[in-house]
Amino acid sequence: MKFYIVDVFAVEKYTGNQLAVFTDAGSLSDEQMQRIAKETNYSETTFIPSTEMIEGGYEVRIFTPEQELPFAGHPTLGTAYIIQQKLIKNQVEQVNLNLKVGQIPVTLHYVGDSVEWLWMQQKTPTFGQGFSPDKIAPILNLEVDEIDTRFPIEEVSTGVPFIIVPLKTLAAIKRIKVNKDKYFELIEKTQAKAILVFCPETYSPENNLNVRMFADYLGVPEDPATGSANGCLAGYLVEYSYFGEESINLRVEQGYEIGRPSLLLLKAQKSQQGIEVSVGGKVILVAKGEFV
Repeated sequence: MKFYIVDVFAVEKYTGNQLAVFTDAGSLSDEQMQRIAKETNYSETTFIPSTEMIEGGYEVRIFTPEQELPFAGHPTLGTAYIIQQKLIKNQVEQVNLNLKVGQIPVTLHYVGDSVEWLWMQQKTPTFGQGFSPDKIAPILNLEVDEIDTRFPIEEVSTGVPFIIVPLKTLAAIKRIKVNKDKYFELIEKTQAKAILVFCPETYSPENNLNVRMFADYLGVPEDPATGSANGCLAGYLVEYSYFGEESINLRVEQGYEIGRPSLLLLKAQKSQQGIEVSVGGKVILVAKGEFV
């Protein structure tokens, strides 16, 4: 089976979030896909069961080392890139992925012959359970006053739910050490199984926010770049007018604390249909090979 490895939301090669993409996965069972995802041990691995389009899109399956997901951000962009580069082999403006959550369109922007940026439009965000700062702070090994209580701690989903936690400073972000016992105790009673924290202080001055994301339940202690979680964050920022506006156009950094600097571009705005969310980034091919 052919596979490709790409860095998604990359700043340069060997940054961003790694993804393995299998392009001829039609003969694999669900169990085999899960075992291969465990073998690659990236935060996600994707499988393309057929090179034929169905209802205008390509079927794609997404697996963490522990389970299948209905949607995830960096696998969506990375797989769309491989479909364009290795299956379509022509410049196209859009590639549609048929995921468990529904069809997700990805638009591609070129400079000459190269794909410079990819953007995915995510599902309209929904808002769920709220949490008190004194419930969340011990899970992150932080003090309650390090949480920005002007804004709620809340579950948000654009296909996969995340608990969004606003913090005041980069110093607090850096100090986080997840208490796994308290974390697993919390998610026994929540729809969301992952936590995204963010703050307005950044490593790079050209960026607007710093983000970290923790998901031990999914086999991902910390993710270097999380498109699905940042889509939820984009919806949250607009819903609660974090920047005092009903629309955003932001640069978000993630992964610095674990040595995989990443850059995600977020756009969101309110409309009559709800909040429209798009997440963009760069994809770089770093390896190809065969599983035997």
